[in-house]
Amino acid sequence: MSAPRDTWKKPPFIANPLLHWAVILGAVAYFGWVGLTMPIDWNRVSEGLGRAGRIFGGAFPPSFERSGLLIDGFLESLKIAILATAGGVLLSIPIAFMSARNVAPKPIFYLGRAIIIVARSFHPVIVAILFVKAVGFGPFAGVLTLIVYSVGFVAKMLAERIEEIDFGQVEAMRAAGAPYFSTLTYAIFPQIMPRQIGLTIYQLDSNLRASAVVGIVGAGGIGATLANAFGRYDYDFALAITMVIVGVILVSEAISGVIRRRIQ
Repeated sequence: MSAPRDTWKKPPFIANPLLHWAVILGAVAYFGWVGLTMPIDWNRVSEGLGRAGRIFGGAFPPSFERSGLLIDGFLESLKIAILATAGGVLLSIPIAFMSARNVAPKPIFYLGRAIIIVARSFHPVIVAILFVKAVGFGPFAGVLTLIVYSVGFVAKMLAERIEEIDFGQVEAMRAAGAPYFSTLTYAIFPQIMPRQIGLTIYQLDSNLRASAVVGIVGAGGIGATLANAFGRYDYDFALAITMVIVGVILVSEAISGVIRRRIQ
């Protein structure tokens, strides 16, 4: 008769039971303290529920009477997204090579990483406010904002892909006496190109969504049209704009998903 076999069990995240329960009690106490000390004006909240009811009541049914204004805002958002994606991706490629530990000298590596950290440190709305103050209201501020947003994401992901490449091809090119740019062209770019195409498609889709957000602070696009509709209390038109934004995002997500599956 064979001896019973031991079954493998996943080790606990915190092996010490006292420390385990201390962490749980500490988390419960912290969230309880946050909930009790959060400054919430419940009278204002109750009044806000009534205002929300009036807003939603005025939003139905949605109004598409000013469809020309809606289409113009959407087309402006599309232009912002396309230009920002093109500019952001073009800037991201050299920054990604600067930020890859296996192909860049240490001083260049730290500089590239610093650029990515700065680009990722701020929400696009904050960056949009800064550019609106710098260059004025309009789509140009939106393009600059989303270029920074694109660099923060695409350069980081592409740098990580460069660090994961098969470095044997690079060493073979170097051993053959190939110059630096030839090594990039024939040993590195073919390995990262599928990821680059996928990141570009994803970032275009993301920029289209973000362009609707940054427009609310004056950076052009459909977001500016939405903000103006709310400012005029045209809640039915605002609902129509929101429905168009959601519909466009759903369609773009479906298209980008199909394209990403085909290039993988």
